Amino acid sequence: MENVETVVVPSAKSLATATLLSAVIAAVLLVTVILPAEYGVDPTGAGRALGLYRPPASDAVPADAAALAEATPMASSGTTLTRSPVPYRTDEMSLTLKPGEGGEIKAVMAKGQHFVYTWTAVGGTVDVDMHGEALDAKDAAEATSYWKDEYQGSDQGIFTAPVAGRHGWFWQNLNDNDVTVTVRTSGFYERLMRP
Repeated sequence: MENVETVVVPSAKSLATATLLSAVIAAVLLVTVILPAEYGVDPTGAGRALGLYRPPASDAVPADAAALAEATPMASSGTTLTRSPVPYRTDEMSLTLKPGEGGEIKAVMAKGQHFVYTWTAVGGTVDVDMHGEALDAKDAAEATSYWKDEYQGSDQGIFTAPVAGRHGWFWQNLNDNDVTVTVRTSGFYERLMRP
């Protein structure tokens, strides 16, 4: 005699009950877990209570001095990673200094923003003062000097803004001919400018 298995097919009522129960569980998980953790939407407050709520990130770029002062980078624990609310940018700017003339190029930066820089002087060496001042500084007397030197033809490094403000270089040409200084910056800052 052959062994025959009997297959029991669920009734339409039990299928409908299982489907409805699955939909209810999915809706509860959506509202209490997925929306708060992934989209920053917490209509029931359960996401905050469970520690899952993650507020949405803002894509706004600061437009004025007050907002710039608040736009500090988001540092992780330690110094391995620093995230930035402003996009990565690269700039290049040149200025030609006549004999005896001085000039500046600066970056507008929030506190803690960084850039990598290099500058070169073509036509002779220059005296340099890398300095910065807070956004609300009244005059040059409120500037802080980071590095001063004479007879320099180039420099490169990494700069981190200690305060929200304008940070950069003043060069003076003490040669008998014109000197052109070219600056290249890459990093996280608002803009490069000539004051």
